[in-house]
Amino acid sequence: MDTENIPVQPTINMGIVGHVDHGKTSITKILSGKWTDTHSEEKKRGITIKLGYTNFVIYSDGKEYSLKESDSFKPVRKISIVDAPGHESFMATMISGAAIMDYALLVIAANEKCPQPQTIEHLKTLEISGIEKVIVIQNKVDLVTKDSAIENYRQIKAFLKGTIAENSPIIPFSAQYGSNVNVLLNKIYNYFGIIKRDEKDLHPLMHIIRSFDINKPGDDFRKLKGGVIGGAITKGILKIGDEIEIKPGLQIVRDGRVTFKPVIAKVCAIRSDSENLSTAGPGGSIAIMTGLDPTVTKTDSLVGQMASIKGYLPEPLMTLKFKNFFFDKVITSSKDYDVKSFVQNEPLMLIVNSLTTVGSVFKANPNSTEVKLRKPVMAFEGDRVVVFKRFDNNKWRIIGHGLIE
Repeated sequence: MDTENIPVQPTINMGIVGHVDHGKTSITKILSGKWTDTHSEEKKRGITIKLGYTNFVIYSDGKEYSLKESDSFKPVRKISIVDAPGHESFMATMISGAAIMDYALLVIAANEKCPQPQTIEHLKTLEISGIEKVIVIQNKVDLVTKDSAIENYRQIKAFLKGTIAENSPIIPFSAQYGSNVNVLLNKIYNYFGIIKRDEKDLHPLMHIIRSFDINKPGDDFRKLKGGVIGGAITKGILKIGDEIEIKPGLQIVRDGRVTFKPVIAKVCAIRSDSENLSTAGPGGSIAIMTGLDPTVTKTDSLVGQMASIKGYLPEPLMTLKFKNFFFDKVITSSKDYDVKSFVQNEPLMLIVNSLTTVGSVFKANPNSTEVKLRKPVMAFEGDRVVVFKRFDNNKWRIIGHGLIE
């Protein structure tokens, strides 16, 4: 066990997902000490709306695991958390976050029947996003009897059968009392492991999952700070002073014609949670402070875009062709729907990496689909596309995924 040279930037991104109000943000607070629901509407409604991200460190004496350092417990791993919304209205936000997750905790409340609707959709999303390892947290066991907890455990096992999480650890947990935290840390450290990443001789590529203005109303205009982008680098290295290009960029409407202009910015500072970095590579979430006018980045206006060294990124795509990997059925709590073949001009919602767009079917056959988009996306051959289709209740439902050809 390596207890030295723990990097400032976390080595992995771990998602925390699950149905609304099952305790995801409470577990995030237990691990990191921070409450990630900081948006005003989140505080008012008591639910996660935007992606929250923060870091935590696991300490160990070689046998046991803790969140606190001591003479015998030394830091062994630093991890970024991506806290995803559980409400069905924010599924697109959750899926955008999945684009940068390496592993995930699936939180399931013991005091509700399993599975709940977003428990189903979140696990499907993890699967089609290519996430292979999941730890299941059976939260709120303090609210039920022993017999009820055992019955809920059986429901969880039945639900997981045949999925990527069929053999995943299931940890009884109480976010209210912090029970079994050491067991959870043990599993995170030993079950998830380290991801090997190639940082050398590659153009950097960053997926943007948040963008914001950190200035407050009334701040002195002479001391205003530039716009901030947040996300994860998937390859290469970014450093302070680099000139980056963000695509598709800003939407421009002129004479009834819509175009997109790339955004050019200078990297002024890099932060991992509250710590400053001089360089950042693949791994945990980071925030990049730029010299951009903060109106360009406010209210997540650049979410879903990509950033790299100027001149590297290809042109945005207005048409996508992808190989189909669709479910036979879409299962909801009230009704099951057959996934049938598409018809010409049928609307679809697509999430490409971390960008959500809508398009209409141009060409379709059993093996592949071609879609004309209303908003351009950045993508490379082999990237995943999460595909949504409308059914009888007029709600968008995930029907599977595609691989861009």
